[in-house]
Amino acid sequence: MTSERDEEFVEFVRAVSPRLLKSAWFICGDSGQAEELVQAALERVYLRWGHLRDTSPLAYTRRVVLNLHLDQQRRSGREVAMATPPERGSTDVGPEDGDYVVALLRGLPLRERQVVVLRYYVGLSEAEAADALDVSTGTVKSCASRGLAKLRVLHQREENPHVR
Repeated sequence: MTSERDEEFVEFVRAVSPRLLKSAWFICGDSGQAEELVQAALERVYLRWGHLRDTSPLAYTRRVVLNLHLDQQRRSGREVAMATPPERGSTDVGPEDGDYVVALLRGLPLRERQVVVLRYYVGLSEAEAADALDVSTGTVKSCASRGLAKLRVLHQREENPHVR
């Protein structure tokens, strides 16, 4: 690669890494795993940077992060539930995100969690989320609806633990 292309890639990484890292953390629930997912995705993007830089590199990178996470889940055969949220660190979670939201998201099945994060945290449209997850927009709509309903129930249980 030429140094100009390298500089463009470095600028891209600086611009998107914090948001990608937060999204990956919300999806997998582990800060170390989120960092590994983002790093592996950026490595793959770097190899294709000449073709991607003029298209939609952020969308491609998001999709690579999701695919890498799905591959890990398939290989392990299960998700790892964590008793406590990861410590704050390089994910730079601010008060608007909060450990509470991450804990609630962990209560959702993987696909619903992915859809909720992509739609309501990342801000993708239904079509963009469907494209990133390689599913239909109907699947995105139903997963978002079920995910939000479950989050409401989980939130109500946290607010009032005596009501089930």
